[in-house]
Formats: sequence, C-alpha cells, structure tokens
Amino acid sequence: MIVRKTDRIIDEHYQKTGRALLLTGARQVGKTFSVRRLAERKGWQLVEMNFLLQPETIDIVRGAKDIQDLLLRISAYAKRPLEKGKTLLFFDEVEEYPDVITWVKAIVENGSYPLILSGSLLGVELKNIRSVPVGYMDELQMYPCDFEEFIQAVGVQKNIIDHLRESWDKEEKVDDYIHQKMMSLINLYLLVGGMPAVVQTYLDTNDMQRVIEVQKSILSQYKMDIARYDTNEKLYINDIFDLIPPELNAKNKRFILKNLNEHFKFSRHENSFTWLKDADMALPTFNANEPRVPLLLSRCSNLFKLFQNDVGLLASQYADGIQLRILQGETAINFGAIYENLVAQELHAHGWSLYYFSSKTQGEIDFLLEQDAQVIPLEVKSGKNYTRHVALDNLLRNKDYNISKAIVLCNDNIKVVNKVIYAPIYMLMFIQRQPQAASLVYSPDLTGLL
Repeated sequence: MIVRKTDRIIDEHYQKTGRALLLTGARQVGKTFSVRRLAERKGWQLVEMNFLLQPETIDIVRGAKDIQDLLLRISAYAKRPLEKGKTLLFFDEVEEYPDVITWVKAIVENGSYPLILSGSLLGVELKNIRSVPVGYMDELQMYPCDFEEFIQAVGVQKNIIDHLRESWDKEEKVDDYIHQKMMSLINLYLLVGGMPAVVQTYLDTNDMQRVIEVQKSILSQYKMDIARYDTNEKLYINDIFDLIPPELNAKNKRFILKNLNEHFKFSRHENSFTWLKDADMALPTFNANEPRVPLLLSRCSNLFKLFQNDVGLLASQYADGIQLRILQGETAINFGAIYENLVAQELHAHGWSLYYFSSKTQGEIDFLLEQDAQVIPLEVKSGKNYTRHVALDNLLRNKDYNISKAIVLCNDNIKVVNKVIYAPIYMLMFIQRQPQAASLVYSPDLTGLL
C-alpha cells in the first residue's frame, strides 16, 4: 500500500483549521487519490466534481446566485442531502474553471462543509484568477512519491529505515547486507519512479513492461496538456520537453538553447520554460555564480539544467532495454543523468531550491544547498572514482567561501574524510531542510532614543 506523507499534513490541516485546502502539483502525483482516502479515513461523504471529466459541473457552479443556491445545486448533483460536518466537497481539475475559487470564501464562512480544490496546471492558471481568497484557503503542493515512500510501499519495514536514519545522523557505516539491498531498491526506483499510478502498477504486477506503458500514458497526457493550454508557445514547449532526456545525457547536462533552434533567444521564449516549471512538468536548476548565501542573489537565469519531474518518466524515454540492464547492474550504463535527476526530484520534494555551481577556473558542482546561512556543496557520483572531485576540492580550499562540509552521494557505504561526507545515494531521503526557528520576534534596544 502506498502511504503518502501528505496524508498526515492533510489530516492535521482539518484538525487545526476550517480553511479550504488547495492541492497543487503535476498531473498523476496522487492528489485525487489522497482526497478520496481522506474521506475514507474520516468517514465523510465525498461529493466530487471534476470540471474536466464532467464539464456539466461547471454550469452547476457558474449558475449559482448565492451560497445557499450553490449548496442546493451541489446537493441535487450528488443526489443526496449534504450533511453538516460530514460531507467533503471536492472540486477537481480546477484549471478548467478557475473562477470557482471565488466561491471559497463563502463556503468557508458557511462553516458546514470541509472543502478541497485540486488541479494539475494551477501554477499556470492561478496567475489569472481575479480574486484569491487570502485567509480562507491554504495551499499544499504534492510531488511524486519520494524514495522513502517508495521503499515503504514495496515493503521495507520502519525499523530498517530507522537504522538507515541513525547511520546517516551518526555518520556510521550501514550494515553491508542492508546496504546492498538498498542499492538494488535505488535501481528499481530509477525505473519505476514515484508516480503513484506507476508505483501501484508495479506493486500489483511486478511487470516492468506494464510500468512503462503507464509511464508512456502519463507522458502522453503531459503532451495533451501542452497542446491545450498554451496555443501560442506549444511548439516550443513541446520541443523543450522532448529535449530534456538528451540534454541531460550530454557531457555538462546544461540545457543548450541552440539545440532547439540556431537563432533561439532565451529572452524571447522564457515563458515556455516558465510554463513547464509552473506546470510542475520540469525542474529547472539554475547556475549560481558564487557559492555564497543567499544563492538567489547570484542566480544566473539563462544558465540552467532542466530535469524531469519524475526519474521513472525520464528512464522510460531512453532506449528500450535500459530497464533490464539497470536492474542487472550493468556498469557500462551512464547513470550520471538518471542519478542527477533522482537527486533534483528528491531535493525539490524536500523543499530545497535547486542550484548548481559552474566556473571555468574552479569547475562544476552538481548541487548547492543553502541551510543555516551556510552553503553545502553536493556532488553525485555514479562511478567507482567517487573520491576524485577536483571542483569540490577547489571550493573547500577557498577560504573566502568558508564551506564547513560537503556531501558526495555515491554507490559505496557511508564514510567521512575531512569535510566530505561520502554517503550511499539512498541516503538522499534524509537530506531534509531544517525548519526555521519557531519565533523570530525581535525588539531593538531604543535606550537613549525614547
């Protein structure tokens, strides 16, 4: 069974607040499934209105004169009375009728029915909403299943995950048997990825061919979204999306604009990249000119790598047969692009902003993390020579950067050498952003000024 971390967050939301909840995220990341499961856990009656699959429901909402009329119409649609405190209203595929958000305030103030809204392109569509109900609705972004959710779904027990977390925290070696098993699960995750429908297909069948079929279907849905929602830029958006796998497989993995068109200018088609980002179909990772906090100030907006939102979708776009070769652990395969996509996806799900560092004089670092006013370089090494990292050594030697530690994710067991933590790639699941201090209250000393 797939257990999502967001299920706990959604439960806590309705324990603490009566506000509506807006679930955002790419298509097929499990938003609708989570809402249905919430209704089951709570014992609530679910009234689900899908504005894409049931376009007639748009007219139900659009024609309402006031909140009582709206609730009456919804009750007629559901063919049963709405029960106060026990009926969950769920508006799905909100991007088809974004103006439904203008009803959120009235429904919340009515106070009788919990409300959830969801959509797959809300990062794009919400920019055009006339009135967002601030104070009446919270937003929760959902992602594909991360690696920890995946291994729990395939049956790894909590005590094993606790052992791994303790090894990470104490920087101690993982039991060799467990280490080998976890590395095999990493290879499996590279192919299955985290899309819940794909993960469930694997759990039900263990058939990689069926897995690939579901992944191809999701990619087809993405292409249809591109064709439907941006008529002016759809050709460029489609070309950019198709170029992600080969560009990641290139030597420096940086997105080369001229590979789209010899005369392509980023400034003219920046909206195409923004559309893919806002639709959660792609993860741009921007170059930071210097590894100093805040990284945002040194971000170079036209130098970036572009990753898929799910590593399994990426693997399904490569040549047929790569799945079996990866599962068999063939060393001839270039894991670099797939490993880096895995890292980008996991860091994004953990709330990190994505940056890398590149300098002609010092070299390139795969990722830069910003935590507690410090920059932590992170390198991803899929080969045997993982202790060779010239660019990382250059950064650590540079006293101006004052870098206290670095992380190298590799295939070997955990060890620490000077400032560098070498950790197996599966330890990525424990690289979490630390929450800010609970209180930021500050009172200046005004002695002599009062």
